[in-house]
This record gives sequence, C-alpha cells and structure tokens, in this order.
Amino acid sequence: MAASAKSFLADAGYGEQELDANSALMELDKGLRSGKLGEQCEAVVRFPRLFQKYPFPILINSAFLKLADVFRVGNNFLRLCVLKVTQQSEKHLEKILNVDEFVKRVFSVIHSNDPVARAITLRMLGSMASIIPERKNAHHSIRQSLDSHDNVEVEAAIFAAANFSAQSKDFAAGICNKISEMIQGLATPVDLKLKLIPILQHMHHDASLASSSRQLLQQLVTSYPSTKMVIVTLHTFTLLAASSLVDIPKQIQLLLQYLKNDPRKAVKRLAIQDLKLLANKTPHTWSRENIQALCESALHTPYDSLKLGMLSVLSTLSGTIAIKQYFSSAPGTAATTAKSFDLVKLAQECCYHNNRGIAAHGVQILTNISASCQEKDLLPLEQDAVFGLEALLVLCSQDDSPGAQATLKITLTCMVKLVKCRPHLSQSVVESLLTQLHSAQDAARILMCHCLAAIAMQLPVLADGMLGDLMDLYKLIGRSATDKKQELLVSLATVIFVSSQKALSSEVKTVIKQQLENASNGWTAYRIARQASRMGNHDMARELYQSLLTQVASEHFYFWLNSLKEFSHAEQCLTGLQEDNYSSALSCIAEALKSYHKGIASLTAASTPLNPLSFQCGFVKLRIDLLQAFSQLICTCNSLKTSPPPAIATTIAMTSGNDLQRCGRISNQACMKHSMEEFRNLATRYGDLYQSSFDADSATLRNVELQQQSCLLISHAIEALILDPESASFQEYSSNGTAHVESEYERRMMSVFNHVLEEVESLNRKYAPVSYLASNTCLSNAVIALLKVPLSFQRYFFQKLQSTSIKLALSPSPRNPAEPIAVQNNQQLALKVEGVVQHGSKPGLFRKIQSVCLNVSSVLQSKSGQDYKIPIDNMTNEMEQRVEPHNDYFSTQFLLNFVILGTHNITVESSVIDSNGIVWKTGPKTTIFVKSLEDPYSQQVRLQQQQGQPPSQQQQQRTAYSRF
Repeated sequence: MAASAKSFLADAGYGEQELDANSALMELDKGLRSGKLGEQCEAVVRFPRLFQKYPFPILINSAFLKLADVFRVGNNFLRLCVLKVTQQSEKHLEKILNVDEFVKRVFSVIHSNDPVARAITLRMLGSMASIIPERKNAHHSIRQSLDSHDNVEVEAAIFAAANFSAQSKDFAAGICNKISEMIQGLATPVDLKLKLIPILQHMHHDASLASSSRQLLQQLVTSYPSTKMVIVTLHTFTLLAASSLVDIPKQIQLLLQYLKNDPRKAVKRLAIQDLKLLANKTPHTWSRENIQALCESALHTPYDSLKLGMLSVLSTLSGTIAIKQYFSSAPGTAATTAKSFDLVKLAQECCYHNNRGIAAHGVQILTNISASCQEKDLLPLEQDAVFGLEALLVLCSQDDSPGAQATLKITLTCMVKLVKCRPHLSQSVVESLLTQLHSAQDAARILMCHCLAAIAMQLPVLADGMLGDLMDLYKLIGRSATDKKQELLVSLATVIFVSSQKALSSEVKTVIKQQLENASNGWTAYRIARQASRMGNHDMARELYQSLLTQVASEHFYFWLNSLKEFSHAEQCLTGLQEDNYSSALSCIAEALKSYHKGIASLTAASTPLNPLSFQCGFVKLRIDLLQAFSQLICTCNSLKTSPPPAIATTIAMTSGNDLQRCGRISNQACMKHSMEEFRNLATRYGDLYQSSFDADSATLRNVELQQQSCLLISHAIEALILDPESASFQEYSSNGTAHVESEYERRMMSVFNHVLEEVESLNRKYAPVSYLASNTCLSNAVIALLKVPLSFQRYFFQKLQSTSIKLALSPSPRNPAEPIAVQNNQQLALKVEGVVQHGSKPGLFRKIQSVCLNVSSVLQSKSGQDYKIPIDNMTNEMEQRVEPHNDYFSTQFLLNFVILGTHNITVESSVIDSNGIVWKTGPKTTIFVKSLEDPYSQQVRLQQQQGQPPSQQQQQRTAYSRF
C-alpha cells in the first residue's frame, strides 16, 4: 500500500521540489538513529511539517511508531520533544492504525523510577486522550500519580486528568470524588487546589455529574473567599454551565450578584468576562431582569474600566434576540415599564463619554436598537445614534493611534448598518463623512472611503455634486509614495467609481491617471484598474491595464494583464448600443466577441498548473457563448424583415390550430425553438459554474446568478411571445425584484429584468395573439437592454480569499496508473477511499464543509470471453456515500461487483455539502482500472464441458464445498 500511495502523496505538496513521502520519512528516520542528540532532536521536531505535507494514515502511523520508539529509549529531553510534536499534531492522532502498539511503547516509561520521565509520560497520555479515552491502565496511572509526592508528576497527572475527563464519561465519573476529596482536604496546598478546580469544568457528561460538580463549586465559592479561589471557581462554574446548558440562567444571576455586591475589582472583571462569554454563546437565555440588573450596575459604577466591560456585554446582547425580549411589552406596573428603558438612558449617557471605547459601545447599542426595534417610541433613538456617530467620527478621524482606529472601525460599521436599515438617514451620514474626509488623517481617510463605498453600493446616495469634492481631495493627496498614500489612492478611486453611475468623464480619468503617474507604483495602478472592472468602468480599466503591460517581470503576468485589457475593451464596445438600432448592435457584439476571443487566448496562456484559472476561463467562455447567442437571436429577429410570414399566415394558424404558423418559415425552421434551448443550456452551464465555485464570495456568486437569470429571462420571453403563449407563466420570475439588492450592477440588472417582464406581459395581454413584428422588436430590445448594463468582474475573478481543496487516495491502487487491478469475477472488490481537506490561510471564511459526498461508478470498457446472460443489476456499479470529515480527514469503503469479464473503468468523484445543506461540485475526480478475470475453477469446469468430459468426483466435492 505504501508504494501505491507513494505517487499520490508525492503530489500532495504545494509545488515545492521536495522528497516524496517515503524518502522524507527515511531521511528523518536516519536522523532519529543518529548517535548525536542534536541531530535526533532536529529530526523529531521536523515531523509536524511532514504530517502537514503528507496527511495520510499510512505515513502517519509509521512516523508515530518511530517517535514512540524514541520516546521509549531516549532521554527526557527527547521525550519532551516527542511530547511537543504529539501536541502539535493532535488532529493526526486518529490516523494511527496500530494504536495498541503505539500506546504500549509510550506506556512502558510510566514504570520508570524517574518522576520527570513519568510526568512526561502522563502528559503524553493526556495528549493522546482523544484516541484512548477508555484505557483503564492509563486511568489507573493518573489516579495513582495524583497521590505522588513529586510536584512535577502531580501537575502532569492533573493535566492528563483534565484531558481524559473531557473525553471519557467513565473516567470523569470515577475521578470526580477523588478531585473533590483533594480540593477539600486540608493537606492539599492552595496552589494545587487552584490547579485541580478547573478539572470540574469537564464534568458535564450527564445531569447528575454536572449537578454534583455545581454543588461542590458552590461550597468552594462560599468556603474559600480569597480572590484567586473565587476567580478560578467562578470561571470553572461558567464553563461547566456553558457545556451542560441547563444551568446558564442560574449562572448569569450568580455572576450579576458578584458583579453588584463583591467590592474587589478583579472579581468584577472576571464576572464581566464570563458574562461576555455567555452573551456570545447563549443570548436567548438572558431575561429582561438580567439585562436590567446589568444596566443598573453600569449606571452606578464609578470605574470607567468596569463600565467599558459591562457596555461591551450589553452591545453584544443588543445585536441578538435578547434586545427584542428586553423591549417587548411585559405585564407589570408603570414603574417597571419606565425602568425598562435604562438601557437607552445608559447608551445616551455614554455616547459622548470622554473614553472612546465607552462612547463606541454606547452608539453601537443605539444603532442595534434602531436596527432591530421598530416601535414608534424608539424611533427618536435613530437621531441620537446619528449624532453620536458623527461626534465619534470627528474625534477619531483626527487621531491615528491604534485605539482611535479601532473605535473608528466600530463607528463606520455602525454607520453602514444604520443606513442599511434606515435609508432616509443616508444623506446626512454621507455628507458628514465627505465633510470630515478633508481634515482626517490618512489612516482614517482609508477607512472612511471604505465606508462610503459600502453605503454607495447599497444606495445611490453619492450625487454628481459630491464628485467634485472627491476629485479635489484626490488632487490634494500629495506626491508621497508611502503605503498609506497608496492605499488611500485605491480607496478614493473606488468611491469615485461607485459614485459615477454612468461612464467616467474625461476630466476625472485625466486626474486619476495624472495622480497615478506622479505618486503610485504599478501595484496601486493594478488595484485601481481592478476596482474599475468591478464597478463597470471598463474604459478606465482598459487604459490602466494597457499602461501596466510593460511593467511586469513574468510572461504569465503579461498574458493575464493582456487578457484583462481585451475583456475591458470588449465590454467597452457594448456601451454604445442603442435600442431599435439592430445593425449597429450586431457590429458592436461582433467587435466585442473579437476582443473576447483574443482575451481568452491570453488567459489560457496565463494559467499555470498551480494556478489553472478555471473559474476565470469558465466565466469568460460562458460570456462569449452568451454574446453569440444574443447575436444569433437578433439575426433571427431581423430575418423576419426580409422574409415576413405570408398574409394568410394568421388564417392558416387558426385553421390548423397551430399558433406557430403565424411566424411563417421561422417556426418551420425551428430557429426560435433552437434559440430558446440554447439560452436554457447556457443557464444550466452558469448553474454548473456556480456549483463549482465553493470558495467564491457572495457578490461573485450573485453575479453568476444574475447571468443565469438573464438567460432564463430571454428563453422565457421567446416562449411567452412566440412558441407557447398560452402556458407561459410569470409567477416564478416576477418575485425576483423583491430581494434586497447589494450593488449598483445588481440594481440595474433587476431593473432591466422587471422592465422586460412587464413588456412581455403587456404584449401578451393587449395584443393576443402577438404580431410577429411586436414580438421580435421586444426580444431584440430586451437583448440590447441587458447588454447595455456594464458587466461587473467581481472579486473572485481577481482574488481568492478562501481556498479549499480535497485530495483523494484510493486503495488498492496499481503501481503504474495505466495498469489494471486484477479481480476474480466471483469476488467483490473492497475499494477504500481516503481523503484530506486542505485549506488556505482563511479556512471557512465564506462557507464551511459539513460533509463530503463520494460517488463511485464503474463502466465496462472492453469485454473479454463469451457473452453470458447476466442480470442487468450486476453490469454496473453506482454508489454514493456521505462522510463527515473529522480534523479534515475522512475515510470510507465501497464493495464493488465485476461479474462481467473484461476491463472496467472506476471513477470516484467527490463533492462537498456546506453547513446550509447546499451541494458544491468541487471535485476532484479520480479514475482507476480493474480487470475482471474468470476464477480458475469455473474456467476448468467450462473447458471440460467444452471437451465433453464429465467433472471428476473430487471436482464435484469441491463444487459442493465451494458454496461455503
């Protein structure tokens, strides 16, 4: 199996010219066998890198057994190195196949006379608790070591006890009384008690165990009132409640009680920290009284640091369902109802506090209340929120310290949130941002530009009058080439692109290019060009890409920039389209297609094995096919003008009962039907591109979805106007306009969709049956309206923020990929499929893998021998299994039948299912060959039958026994 996995494992690296798995392991093994301690240690500490690069069980099992040998015979320093490697590689431990042998080698050291060796062994066992949770000899050794007279060994036993308690219900139940006795025993030193108490947080396996642990902790809080004991006990209390879930309301009350009554600031800080933990984990368990108590404490505390902590908890709660519970009308006296607005009073007081952090949390609470609570009594709060945000903006934009920048980020996030849910406030918020831009520090300006762009993407609030202010600021940035200035150039350019709803004026383009020539580097110019492509300003983007072509050092980068230049030029050609001018439209589309074909050639040349640009190529190819389909549709519609249907076409249609006869020869040639099928096929392909883009951001996916919807729209219009007006339905299409739009591109596309649908529907209602001229004019104008919206090249086209890939290993697999695996036709092949999920630097940024779907299918490639009558069920294998990765590793098996003699092609394809249950076709697809051979006995019997000899007695006996 090692040889079979070798070729696959060699490909698991990231393009580095390094050794394959077996060679790398042998190299490290040579270091382990060295007589020099330094070389042995160096070899040990290089194992985690090996596990990361080749994360399959066959190598990991061998490596850990070698490390266990080093642990058994080495000195304490080597054992410590092995322990650190084991702790770093915790997620690979479950891939150890010979667990018994591994544990046996490690466990032998527990009988050493050296307490340090025993302590390292205990820590090693604790680190392995996930794979040996129920090993009784390990449990016994931990209990025994807790009574040791050596402090190092006792601390190691406590570490192991905590890890085993988290994994094993039996161990937790057995050790609970022992821990309780030690904590309450007078002979146990206080510092040891402080280390023992946290073990109780793992006693959540059943209700009785959790209850007894809570009682013990309650006694400890009362019996040991010293600061350290109270802090450790309360924190353990909180973690136990968070895990067991049933006692969270009691725990919140207890923490609030300590926050209110305990005079020690350290205890109050701990209570606030734990309340924040519970606010994040279970906000729905917070009652109205809990929030009220926290508000009262915050109102009355004289300490800013404590007030900041309490407001942090309240701002977390204000963004959850807890805030609705707080403001919901509850039965009670008038006094209680009035008091319920203490939260509002507190937030209003804090909005203008001299501590920036407190003020930030104050406006955050007001923003969250305005966003989530629609009651009329709370509507005036939105003005308070705006004034508070503007005050903080003025304060923080003048200061470039890290604290001020962090507060400014909170402020700007609140602004975006407030404008999103209260659009009527957008004008005043944008004006205050633009006013403040001129006097702000560069770091603050960058953040403010991001905020302006985010608001303008949602709402068209940046009028042309504001563009002048932005251009003045762009000129004033200066000639400095510092990183902040470069970042500011990009951010300001983005805001200018967003604010220019139509094409950029020549004056604006001149200013931007001039500034780039004076003060920027090539990377800044590329980023601005990229933003121009995202916002649909293709003319500007093309000029910038053109200027960068000669500034790159690699031919791959040259081809990439050249392809972007061609795509921008192609989209620029489409901006001159005009309704009812169809010959001009056809020439514009032809010019765009010419540039697109040049661009796709450059894009293919820019791809490398490590960066295949599959999404980019797929997206552009679909755009080319879509433009060709649009062009073909306009040509089809135009052909009616030169060859209209005969005058009696309507009479023929009514006589024959076939409404398509009205269109004359077009319907006979089935051009329109072919065109409709082509658009539906394009929509399916856009759907496939969507499904294969697991790592794409939501804006990119929405863009692909809009392209798919435009294809469906045109196919629907053809069907409704020409092919089948009676059965065409508008219900499924008309609901799309109600969704919340996230960008200007989406807003314009949705506007076109709605306009086209209204046109088609009105034609159907007013002029049924629709005349051929009206229907063709409507279709051509729909195509032109869709093409007039400048295409947006979204982030995923340029930048991959999340990277997820799956590597598969099959066993058995042949030494040579072209060789088939031999299997007898009366046996089943057990195919084992193992896989590893590999992530980039930001795993799970947009979506996470919940499970992996493995599909195995086999196809007969070539048949050998005679044809037999075999049930059709035995001719093919088609199986599917879903497995959940654990620590990014999964494994499963399939049993396959190969009754028909010959060569079979087995394909294993993987797809992933995210946490929302959506299936993504990420791949990969792996293929192996199997040769099905006739078993020797059947072959012998068949040959004897052909020769006319009866089978011998011995063979008859073998036949009887062969069934067993």
